[in-house]
Amino acid sequence: MQFTESWLRSFVDPQLSSEELSYALTMSGLEVEKLAQVAPPTSKIVVGNVLEVIKHPNADKLKICQVDVGTGKILTIVCGATNVLPGIKVPTAQIGAILPPVATGGAPFELKPLKLRGIESQGMLCSASELKLSDDSSGLLVLPNDALIGDNIRDVLQLDDMIFKIKLTPNKADCLSVFGIAREAAAITGAPLNMPSYPTVPITCDARLLVFIEAPKLCGRFSGRVIRNVNAQARTPAWMVRRLERAGQRSISALVDISNYVMFELGRPSHLFDIDKINGGLHVRWGRSGETLKLLNGSTIKLDETVGVIADDQGYIESLAGIMGGSSTAVMLNTQNIYLEAAFWWPDSIRGRARQYNLFTHAAYRFERGVDYSTTVEHIEYLTYLITTICGGNAGPVDDHISNLPQRKPVLMRVSQVKRIIGMQIDANEIASIFSRLNLLFERSVDSDMFMVTPPAYRFDIEIEEDLIEEIARIYGFEKIPARLPITTSKMQPTNETRRSIHTLRRILAIRDYSETVNFSFVNATREEDFACNKQPIALLNPIASQLSLMRSTLFGSLIDVLRYNLNRQVERVRVFEVSRIFYVDSTVKAAELAVQGVAQPKMIGALAYGSVVNEQWGVSTRYVDFFDVKGDVQALFSPIVPRFIRDSHVALHPGRSARIEIDNRIVGWIGELHPRWLQKYDLSHVPVLFEVEVNSVSEHVLPSVTEISKFPLVHRDIAVIVPKHVEVQSILDEFSRVRMRNNALRFVQDIAVFDEYRPKFIEKQNNVSTVPNEISVHEKSIAFRLTLQDTDGSLRHEEIEPAIAALIKCFAQVFGARLRG
Repeated sequence: MQFTESWLRSFVDPQLSSEELSYALTMSGLEVEKLAQVAPPTSKIVVGNVLEVIKHPNADKLKICQVDVGTGKILTIVCGATNVLPGIKVPTAQIGAILPPVATGGAPFELKPLKLRGIESQGMLCSASELKLSDDSSGLLVLPNDALIGDNIRDVLQLDDMIFKIKLTPNKADCLSVFGIAREAAAITGAPLNMPSYPTVPITCDARLLVFIEAPKLCGRFSGRVIRNVNAQARTPAWMVRRLERAGQRSISALVDISNYVMFELGRPSHLFDIDKINGGLHVRWGRSGETLKLLNGSTIKLDETVGVIADDQGYIESLAGIMGGSSTAVMLNTQNIYLEAAFWWPDSIRGRARQYNLFTHAAYRFERGVDYSTTVEHIEYLTYLITTICGGNAGPVDDHISNLPQRKPVLMRVSQVKRIIGMQIDANEIASIFSRLNLLFERSVDSDMFMVTPPAYRFDIEIEEDLIEEIARIYGFEKIPARLPITTSKMQPTNETRRSIHTLRRILAIRDYSETVNFSFVNATREEDFACNKQPIALLNPIASQLSLMRSTLFGSLIDVLRYNLNRQVERVRVFEVSRIFYVDSTVKAAELAVQGVAQPKMIGALAYGSVVNEQWGVSTRYVDFFDVKGDVQALFSPIVPRFIRDSHVALHPGRSARIEIDNRIVGWIGELHPRWLQKYDLSHVPVLFEVEVNSVSEHVLPSVTEISKFPLVHRDIAVIVPKHVEVQSILDEFSRVRMRNNALRFVQDIAVFDEYRPKFIEKQNNVSTVPNEISVHEKSIAFRLTLQDTDGSLRHEEIEPAIAALIKCFAQVFGARLRG
C-alpha cells in the first residue's frame, strides 16, 4: 500500500513528524517499508511561462524559447522538446539551479550557461524524468494554467511531500486504503479523524438498469446507478493524477481514474459499464462450463461453475465478478452513458479465482480479503459526485439490491485472558478506551472482567478472542510490553538410556554415507497407487498443486522422486534417507491434541541406495549396491537389537528380493529391491534398494549386560549340512537358539555363523537326464556353519567338543531333515 503523506493528513493530522508517524505505524503492525520524498532535492526551479517559440537557425530539432520566470527579465532558452508551444507553463531551471543526478547513484549537478549551436541558453525547460518524477522523457512537464509564474516548483507540485509504502499483513484488509490507514493512525495517536463526506448529487434522469442477483453466496449486495451524457474525454484534474501516480497507479482516462481514486482512497473497488453495450439487464450468477470472456487486458478465459460472472439478458458475459471487467462493455473515450456499480462480493467466492487465471487486480486483492458491505450506497454517491463534477452528466436514482450480508457475531473477550497472553496487566478502562478508538462496539460485564465486542462491517479479521487481544496489544503499544524472561526451576532431567533420539538415528545413517532429504508429505495419486496401493488415500481439501493432492502413506515414492531428480543432473551414485511421518486411515485412532480422529501418523525412516557401493577408486572393484549391502545398513541402524528379515511381497518391491522386517514377531518395516515394473516405468538403468522402518522400533535400545570374559582359548569347528532347498537359514539359526537353552551339550557353543552356501548346478545331460555332482540332489543345498566354542572354567577337550557337534547335527536332522555333508 503506497500513498503520500499529504493525502493521509487530509484525514488525520497527528502532531508528529513524518519519521515519528512512520515509527508509530510500524510499531502498531503496519510496517512502513519505505519513507522517501516525492522527488530528490532541487533549487532555483520555478514556474516559467513560454512566451515565444522560434526555430533554431543552426539546428533542425532545436527551438529558441522566450520564457517569463517572474523576475522581470525574459530568459532565452534553447529547447529540443517536441511539445514546447507558446502559452504553456513548464518547470524552468535557472542558471545556478541544482538538478537531480542524471544516473542512479550519481551526484546532483549545477546548471551553468551553455551555448547550443551558437545560441546561449539561459536555463533549461524540464521534463518529468529530469525532475525524477517519472520515467516519461518524451516531452516537457506541462503545468496547470493556474500555476503562478515564478513560484517554486517544489511548492507547486508538492515535491517535498513524503511517500509512505506500507507492507500489510494479509489480515489487515481494512487498511487497503488511505482512509483505512488514517483510521488506524487516529486510533494509534489519538488524533481526530476527519470522516469523508459524500455529497448527494441531484437526480436529473429517471434511467434505471434491472439487476438480478441469482447467486446470494456470490454477491451479498449490489448497488448502482445510471449516469447519462458524460464526457469521457474530460481531463483528469492534476491533483487526482498526482495522487494516483504517487500511489503507483498511472492515469488512464477521467472515468477510470475516478474509479481507481476512490478505490485507493476508501478501499472501494467499483466498475463502470458502457450501458449502451448491455443487452437488457444484468444477472449476477455463477459461470457455466463452456462460457468464455474477453477481459479488459485483452486475454480470453474459459469459465466454469466455480467463478462468478455478471451477464446480460442474452447471456453474454460482461464481467468476471470482483476481479476484472470484460472488454465488450468497457468504457471508452466515446462513451456517453455509463452504469456505475459498487458491490459486496463474498471473500470465499473471490479467493483464489484471480490466481486461477494468472491475474492480479487491485479489486480481487481487496474483495478476497473482505470489503465494507455497509457503505456501497455512500460510495456510489461519492463516485457520482466526482464523475459529474469532472465529466458532467445526468445521474439517475441509486438501486440497492441486498441479498445476503454477513452476520457479525459478537466476540467474547476476558480481561484475565489479556493478561495471560500479553504477559502484563492492562486496566479494563484502558481496554475500553482502545476499543472505542478502534470503533469497536462493546458491552462490559458488571465486574468489567468480560467484554462482548461486535466487529464493524469493515473488519473481517476479528472472529475470536485472540483477535481482540491482538488489537489491544497493537494499540497499547508493543514497545510498552516489558521483556521478561521466563522463570522456571532448573531441574536435571533423567536420561532414558533405553531410547535413542532421532538425531542419533540420523547420525547412524549419515555415518553409513546416506544424505538426508526433506520432501513434502503430499504426493500425486500415481505415486500413492504405485508404491502403496492405498485404496483409501487421504485427499487434501486445498492442495498447493494438482500433483500434490494426497497425503503419502509410504516414503518410497518421495525417495524415488529424489533419485530421479539427482539422475537428471548426472549424479550416478545416490544414497539418501528421510525421516518423516506417513498418513493412512485407521479407525482405531482417537482424536487427541496431536492426533486426528481416524488417521494414523507414524514417523518413519526411509532410505534408498543406488549405483556403486563406493565411489570409483583404484583400491576397490566397482560393484553395484545389492540387497545385502542395504540389509547391513538396516542391521547397523537397529544394533544391538537384531531384527528378523522374513521373505515377503510388497507392491513397491521385487517379489523375490524383498523382505518384511520384524522385531518380536511384529512387522516394523520393509526392505528390498525396486519392483521391475517401476524400474521400467521410471526409466532407471540400475536397481535401487530401499527400506522403510518405524522410528519407534529403531529408537528402542537394549542396555549392555555384563558377562564374564573367558581367559581360555576359543575353539572353532566348521560343519556343512545338506538340507532341502526350501529351508531358510534363519529358521536353522532360530532352532539353534531354542535348542541351546535346553541341551546341556550345547552349553559351550558361544556362536554359530553361516559362511558359505552351495547349490548344485547341472553338469551334463545323458539320455535327457540331468546329473549333479556328489551326493547333493538338485532339490537340496549345502550350508556351511562356523561354530565358536569356549568355556570359562578351562580349556575345552575333544570329549566336550564332539558331543556338542553331534547334538547340533542331530537336532538339524530331526527338525529339517539335514545330513552332514561328506
